[in-house]
Amino acid sequence: MKQGRIKKVTGPLVVAENISEVKMYEVVRVGNEKIIGEVIKIVNEDVYIQVYEDTAGVGPGEPVELTGESLSVELGPGLIANIYDGIQRPLKDLVEKSGAFIGRGIDCRALASEKKWHFKPSGKNGEEVSGGDILGEVQEKEFFVHKIMVPPTINGKIDFIAEEGDYTIDEIIAKIDGSGLPAGRQEIKMAQKWPIREPRPTKKKMIPNTALITGQRVIDTFFPIAKGGTGSVPGPFGSGKTVVQHQFAKWSDADVIIFIGCGERGNEMTDLLNEFPEINDPKTGRPLMERTVLVANTSNMPVAAREASVYTGITIAEYFRDMGYSVALLADSTSRWAEALREISGRLEEMPGDEGYPAYLGSRTAAFYERAGYFKCLGKDDREGYLTVVGAVSPPGGDLSEPVTQNTLRVTKVFWALDSALAYKRHFPAINWLNSYSLYDSDIKEFLEEKGGKGFNDLRVKAMKILQKEAALEEIVRLVGVDSLSPKDQLLLKTAKSIREDFLHQNAFDEEDSYTSLEKQYLMIKEIIDNHENYAKNI
Repeated sequence: MKQGRIKKVTGPLVVAENISEVKMYEVVRVGNEKIIGEVIKIVNEDVYIQVYEDTAGVGPGEPVELTGESLSVELGPGLIANIYDGIQRPLKDLVEKSGAFIGRGIDCRALASEKKWHFKPSGKNGEEVSGGDILGEVQEKEFFVHKIMVPPTINGKIDFIAEEGDYTIDEIIAKIDGSGLPAGRQEIKMAQKWPIREPRPTKKKMIPNTALITGQRVIDTFFPIAKGGTGSVPGPFGSGKTVVQHQFAKWSDADVIIFIGCGERGNEMTDLLNEFPEINDPKTGRPLMERTVLVANTSNMPVAAREASVYTGITIAEYFRDMGYSVALLADSTSRWAEALREISGRLEEMPGDEGYPAYLGSRTAAFYERAGYFKCLGKDDREGYLTVVGAVSPPGGDLSEPVTQNTLRVTKVFWALDSALAYKRHFPAINWLNSYSLYDSDIKEFLEEKGGKGFNDLRVKAMKILQKEAALEEIVRLVGVDSLSPKDQLLLKTAKSIREDFLHQNAFDEEDSYTSLEKQYLMIKEIIDNHENYAKNI
């Protein structure tokens, strides 16, 4: 049967019955208002559905309709500069249809179907193509070229390709003859769909060897992240997680930014939406939004859509990566995503793990971060793409031993530990240099030497030793005072203070200080270390 009926409603979880043809992770329409849901469990005749909208007023006996599709995102021209909810409905269209308070059961297409894009073909009739091959391109923004690719599951010979001209995303721009193949003859449009829970395929995953430059001195010099790497930013409330991620989004040298506001406060997302269109991209001079996609699922939106939002964002990121771009995905915060998993798991009456989180929290966390990397993309032109993932974690009370933080640290290779004590001292970014680490040091060592300056790595090692020695001397200073220390130790404390206040402290709201190039970082730290060594010789 293609239609069943509701048996029970428990918050965002709906139990349906009398549906014999249902499949796991199939999208369904629930109730008289046809609100969107996804099948997450099937037990005998009972079908458990995770609903992505408010279920107030929905009751037993109302219909449940199957769609035959899994939860997917629409990929194509029009993604850039758009703002979506957790299941890829454009917020602008939702507001136009329902007003400031989003109604239920509203169906909005992710991409504008009426808009025409200027398509320039690069494929030729009779050419053999397979998934990932580029058929042509569209100039989506002034400095952003959107490459139209053969969907990953299709291969064959080009039977028809459209001439250069203006087309909508629903018009056929190519036909591929896969005679003798299961796909048969396929009509290709500029838009394609991909299920969010399935990673997009690539040729090969490689070891990252290039640093992602963020312009933040404490990150680039001491705890760098590689292009295609994974990082985490745990920290208590008020320690500056969101500002760190905003700075990352503004200044990192990625080609495309995907920002997921996952369960964040509405006012923070509002600030972001107001700020991004006003910021000029340092690479192009154009608004930063022209290389950004925002997925906004604030804390007052349905909890189930929060769980889907991270997958929506990373699937969009993989699509741009497949074009050969460097993509940075920022999730703020994965703790809210984990809380959504816990709530749904509790309603499913599953056996809880640590602190009530589901037993599969670790595997879900790992599966999400494993979609990052440095890849050889599908296609015959040997494209290489990068997908860097940085997740903010909001441990209750700043307790880094809680399950979400621990599971995140197991799979990410960069740890930027935010410290509330530094934040209270007005030291920003409040990244604790004694607790943080980066495991990409050896992979990107040559890159930093080449782009920063000769001896860059030695200078950062010397600076870190000075900061560590300062921490060791702090107890002595508290007990007997600075004057009791040897002249060399007193010099070390002055140098450590210079590193902290002149180098590590960085004002995100100052036009000059907000961004520092890698070369300038090298010159700054070199000046501090050279002065220290010159004075030390005379003591």
